[in-house]
Amino acid sequence: MTQTINDKLKAFIIENFLFGDASYELADTASLIENDIIDSTGVLELVAFIEDQFGIAMADADIVPANLDSLARISAFIEAKAAVPVTA
Repeated sequence: MTQTINDKLKAFIIENFLFGDASYELADTASLIENDIIDSTGVLELVAFIEDQFGIAMADADIVPANLDSLARISAFIEAKAAVPVTA
């Protein structure tokens, strides 16, 4: 079975920020920052994961809560970035 973007993100967040606690109810729209799941260091880890896993180069302007504050927002951001050809 192929993992979706959301599945990969959720697995990464559970493993790295919830210490493997798969019983935590992580809703797709829940704020990762407001629920104290990730902090500023966690955001940097998340950015590195997105860049490595999905081949997306993130600009400083991309690293904002509007793009990274929930599974749904991160998935939408990755899908939008993946659809845009990289320009030099």
